[in-house]
Amino acid sequence: MSINRDHEPEYASLDSPCVADTNVYGNPIDLIASSTVEVGTSMYINADPSVGETPNRNKQHGFHFTADNCIGCHACEAACSEKNDLPPHLSFRSVGYVEGGSYPDLKRMNISMACNHCDDPVCLKGCPTNAYTKHAEYGAVLQDPETCFGCGYCTWVCPYNAPQLDPLEGHVQKCNMCVDRLEVGLKPACVSACVGNALDFGVIESIPENRHQAKTSIPGFPDPEISKPNIRFQQSSENPKEFKRTDSEHIKYRQSEQSDVYEPVVDLKSSEEKHWNLGKLSSRENPLVIFTLVTQAVIGAFVIAFFGGLSGMENMGMIASSAVASPILLLLAALQAFVLVLSTLHLGKPLRFYRGFNNLRYSPLSREALAVSIFFGFLPVLAVLHAMQFGFLNILEAGAIQANFLPWASDSMLKLSATVLISLAVLIGLLGLYYMHMIYRIKARPFWDHWQVLSSFFGTMFSLGAVLLGLLVLPLIWFSSVSLTSLIVELLPFVAIGLAIEALGHFFHARDLKEGGKEGAASLMLLQTQFGKTYVLRNGVILLSLLAALLILMFSQQLFNTSGLLYAFAGGLAMACLFSSIVSRALFYVLVIPTTMPGAFFWKNKGFEEHARETGLAKMPQVGVVELSH
Repeated sequence: MSINRDHEPEYASLDSPCVADTNVYGNPIDLIASSTVEVGTSMYINADPSVGETPNRNKQHGFHFTADNCIGCHACEAACSEKNDLPPHLSFRSVGYVEGGSYPDLKRMNISMACNHCDDPVCLKGCPTNAYTKHAEYGAVLQDPETCFGCGYCTWVCPYNAPQLDPLEGHVQKCNMCVDRLEVGLKPACVSACVGNALDFGVIESIPENRHQAKTSIPGFPDPEISKPNIRFQQSSENPKEFKRTDSEHIKYRQSEQSDVYEPVVDLKSSEEKHWNLGKLSSRENPLVIFTLVTQAVIGAFVIAFFGGLSGMENMGMIASSAVASPILLLLAALQAFVLVLSTLHLGKPLRFYRGFNNLRYSPLSREALAVSIFFGFLPVLAVLHAMQFGFLNILEAGAIQANFLPWASDSMLKLSATVLISLAVLIGLLGLYYMHMIYRIKARPFWDHWQVLSSFFGTMFSLGAVLLGLLVLPLIWFSSVSLTSLIVELLPFVAIGLAIEALGHFFHARDLKEGGKEGAASLMLLQTQFGKTYVLRNGVILLSLLAALLILMFSQQLFNTSGLLYAFAGGLAMACLFSSIVSRALFYVLVIPTTMPGAFFWKNKGFEEHARETGLAKMPQVGVVELSH
């Protein structure tokens, strides 16, 4: 390489040997053998095309952290921030800590953590823009901020707080393994700066000098099976049976009775008293609350109308075969277009939304975006076909146009085309909801990683879909022969099915979280305490709504004679469904506790960050907290 680093001290030199063919996960350490990349490929670091001559350049490298030696001086953080010219609110490497024991035998263990350049990088598979690359050189997982559009999904799936979403710049950045230093035979900046010789770096599974352990986990470190991280630990001093976090997460770590592994358990850091906390239901994910609910309702309205017509429901059939079908389809398209735009505004860089389709191979977010976009495209096309069929566009009556451009467009061909497109739209819409649920099946977020997400999304599809369809038909009822009273009765079974599916999912979700423990149980504990009253109200509304739907169905004949009472019941039921859906979805986003690394009292502490934003401390750059503008 052309850069001269002769001034670097000897201890900064990269000199570790390769001592094994495979790592502890059974994967090859030699990355060329499993790669299509040719030996000697340039990484074009800082636009330099030259190739480093580092021995073992194409072997998987990783960090080694000796917890016994770390004194919490944060020199590694400072060196990393200086090298990468980071603003105060970002840090690719951070030092958190856990504490255990009691006076006078109090133990504090510091943990220095950055990107672990995993064997199975979940950030790479999750990123919809394909901004991540796992390189055969050093095994580095690199991210391109210029490709990123700031959705932050990689920050959800990573268990180690490695990707950093910059709310000011609107994109993600992370540790790049200091590959420019590796190319000239030097260790990463954080390792070279470590005062206590706690951090080291080299070919994975090679234990540094004067070390004898290479554990894959220590207290506070998430399950390595999530992504198979390339970091090894030494921690040989005697530990207490339990470590507590000093940040605001309601988690502590307790040693298993069967092994020396420390597992996360619930650590309540607030009152057990039940609260409403309605103001805390609002979060930066509010656009996703609206997007998911409206998308599910739009798909649901379309699917219900389709299946209702197929099953012989008289009024559903009238809707499909009357003049109101086209405006309903256009209104559904308008609603879907609105929330699609809203979802892009949630991005750090909205104008790059088209990059969301770049990773169809791996990312459920890319697959969901494609499926929902295709479904949306069907709606106006079907509206036009329906309008043609009913003569609104007069295309079929224009003989010359038909003969020259649409010779196939007979009534029977239009009906066949519409039937095929409707069937495809239903299938793609349902597929879109499936991938929407897969976005949240994240191992690093146990509260989400449950089949209840699927039951919630499909339950909402039925309940809100039926409500939406009824609301869209209501202003058009005078232009068709549809009976509003009979239509309500036809829609009620779908509402009841949706509410029943959702109630069932919530019941099993709570049961499984309680039994499973760990971060999922901590989220459940917050749900039943900090949001306890809201939780009880939400559950009560769902159950009462389900009961009301069943009662209306059972006594619909009696209510036919008093349609005003039926309309009042139906209106109240629609409002209750909307209320419970909004509250449930808002709780879904604010309650999740990820399997993150421990923070410190001020740094990487969600509680302090919220305090700083509430009190105005976030206006001071040196605090390291900024407003969430994206």
